[in-house]
Amino acid sequence: MSEPVVVVATIVAKPGEEAAVEKAVATAQEAVHAEPGCLLYAFHRNLGKPGEYIMVEKWESQEALGVHGKGQALRELGKALADILAAPLDVQVLAPVPNGDAGLGAL
Repeated sequence: MSEPVVVVATIVAKPGEEAAVEKAVATAQEAVHAEPGCLLYAFHRNLGKPGEYIMVEKWESQEALGVHGKGQALRELGKALADILAAPLDVQVLAPVPNGDAGLGAL
């Protein structure tokens, strides 16, 4: 059985496009939440950097993440974000290294 996979994606909106980025993600989020293997798909605003957002994801397995990566919701989100980002997405795929309390040491 595969281990859970965590993804952290940084999204930077072009100045003035913040509301459009938030709307695009909100539109995709409901569909992604319904995808098999999605354990967490949570969008955050960086309070220290206006226009920067962080998506934190947790997938049941690398396989579930792979299906998500080829899914319609992500394709549509990519199209919606194509012209409103200041930089390409910075996506990091992470494997937990739990330490300490099992419930607190990993997402």
